[in-house]
Amino acid sequence: MSADAPTPPPPPPDLEPVAEASVGAGLVIDPQAVELEAFAIPRRRWVVRVVAAVVALGFAYFAINLIQVWTVGNSDQKRSVDAIVVMGAAQYNGRPSPQLQARLDHVVELWNQGVAPLVVVTGGNQPGDQFTEAGTSAEYLAKHGVTADAILQENRGRDSWDSLHAVAAILRERGATRVLLVSDPFHSLRIRLIAQQLGLTAYVSPTRTSPVKGAIAFGKEIKEAAGVAVGRIIGFDRLLSITG
Repeated sequence: MSADAPTPPPPPPDLEPVAEASVGAGLVIDPQAVELEAFAIPRRRWVVRVVAAVVALGFAYFAINLIQVWTVGNSDQKRSVDAIVVMGAAQYNGRPSPQLQARLDHVVELWNQGVAPLVVVTGGNQPGDQFTEAGTSAEYLAKHGVTADAILQENRGRDSWDSLHAVAAILRERGATRVLLVSDPFHSLRIRLIAQQLGLTAYVSPTRTSPVKGAIAFGKEIKEAAGVAVGRIIGFDRLLSITG
């Protein structure tokens, strides 16, 4: 080679291949990270939509139960049955509370109409009480014209499930399965469902003279709707074991 010949330029250094051209001042975009981020956005939207749908379905389910609590409470399924069953409520030293008296007065009306040959009164007592709800109810009914021999007592129940469970056993011994349940309107759907779960053919005839009215009654309807909604899924006996 001639001394005057130009020196060839050195070869370019080996470069690590990059997945994407640089953007801006040395920033390199990783296409895998971009792909993961693009996947995460619709996934979050999907989760939000699922949660929203579950909440909406839960609200709708509760609303349906609340409507049914109100509808059944404002119905009267009075008909000929094997027995009238009146749910207990507070008593004061052997005297019915206004709420219990309203239920019992309705039982007297039904008895006089001849809808059943038997009346079952329910309810135990609170610690320290000398009288049971059932005993107080039986005495009141007998004083108001219901034949004493036609009154059966379930006097140990502390709640609707316990009382109706015992009532079902009492009536089966007599071959009776058709009952007309008497309670407050807000209570009617739940006791009918419990009785049906226990194998009884149950109808309701709520009292119309209960002192529980207005906002207090509506609050109880909301509580009953929640209990009915859960009880329908897990069973009312299991609901009781959870809530006590």
